[in-house]
Amino acid sequence: MLNRYAIATLILASATASTVAWSQSSTQSDASTTAATAPQASTAPAAGQAQAPANSEDQQLIARGGYLAKLGDCVACHTAEKGKPFAGGLAFDTPVGKIYSTNITPDKDTGIGKFTLEDFDNAVRHGIGKDGSTLYPAMPYPNYAKIRPSDIKALYAYFMHGVQPVAQANKDSDITWPLSMRWPLSIWRHVYAPDVVTDDASADKDAVLRGKYLVEGLGHCSACHTPRGMGYQEKTLSDGDTAFLSGGVIDNYLAKNLRGDITDGLGKWTEADIVAFLKSGRNDHTAAFGGMADVVENSLQHASDEDLTAIAKYLKTLKPVDPNAKALAYDDTAYKALISGSDRSNGALTFVDNCMACHRASGKGYEQTFPVLAQNSAVNSADPTSLISIVLRGGEMPWTKAGPTHYGMPAFDDRLTNQDIADVLTFVRTSWGNKAPAVTADQVAKIRKDSGAVAEPKR
Repeated sequence: MLNRYAIATLILASATASTVAWSQSSTQSDASTTAATAPQASTAPAAGQAQAPANSEDQQLIARGGYLAKLGDCVACHTAEKGKPFAGGLAFDTPVGKIYSTNITPDKDTGIGKFTLEDFDNAVRHGIGKDGSTLYPAMPYPNYAKIRPSDIKALYAYFMHGVQPVAQANKDSDITWPLSMRWPLSIWRHVYAPDVVTDDASADKDAVLRGKYLVEGLGHCSACHTPRGMGYQEKTLSDGDTAFLSGGVIDNYLAKNLRGDITDGLGKWTEADIVAFLKSGRNDHTAAFGGMADVVENSLQHASDEDLTAIAKYLKTLKPVDPNAKALAYDDTAYKALISGSDRSNGALTFVDNCMACHRASGKGYEQTFPVLAQNSAVNSADPTSLISIVLRGGEMPWTKAGPTHYGMPAFDDRLTNQDIADVLTFVRTSWGNKAPAVTADQVAKIRKDSGAVAEPKR
């Protein structure tokens, strides 16, 4: 029998685009996250919205499904820019062409209006479309296999009765044959997708188990935060392996290590720190940026405090990848050199000219406003991808009820050369007690090209 990697090689050889496109979406549903104790949302339909059943029990099910859909951030992938919610059409670039998210409104002709509960379940948890074809693994059905049937039922009720139907045809991908063939994906699915779970709500009585359920399945956190293998599969789908949630690169950002590592993980974060970050997009350690800012704004800020606390409790149980790492200690050498002007290196001078007004000579920033750089776990990650991207492209904190003040960082792609960015990030990663590898101009050049940043300025 072929081993897992041999099969993965077969898939990649016969239909590279199909498996490479794990970070894109061409699915019938992007439903996720759960809440057996979800807050009661309004069940009154908006103007033009599908009419909900009058039965109070059905209305509660729809409301619960709406909560789950919020937690799963379904709207993010299935809504085009300036488009109607869940109508699909959002384009995703792949190395071989574009694919588009699908319409998951209850429109009977272009959406999922003709889906039965079984069809819906097949798409969400099994990765199988209504026509029997395997969905692109961009649809995180390997994670969603852990969603309980009762939560699938609630999500189905919401999408059928709580979402406005939109008549908008799905777009075909721009991937050309033979790379567009889907049959190899069925092999991928059989190799990497786990068996689906059954109902067991008893775990909700334990906060850690509740958090585990939210993180591993409905939250599909590992889809971004776990590294990928040679078949573009997540290296592991559960916390029995320290690769789980140890960090992964997606869309030119590093989805950070969520394990208990003291330097680049959550080792120094308290449960309260995690809850604050998920709810507001900021805490005393850092601020959300890149794709995580969207997740907080569209999804996690709407979670109940009970569920956010459960997630935090679970994450704090994850053992570090490197249990022998030593905590970083603040060092004021760089601070003194900046204040005195004795450090005339390009990295230091670039920091003074472009960064110091917000992040301060001390590297301590301003709490809840401009993130601290000293001992920041993102700064001290071995992989500098996120830092390069945010300097090139800038970033904004999410808009949240808990943190309504909106701060942003400008893009420096048109101002700083690749060498300037490499030098200033190396300075930041080796100052104030930080101990992370240097950044090279070649690394910056690659991300500048891959991220669509403007061309390097000429000096």
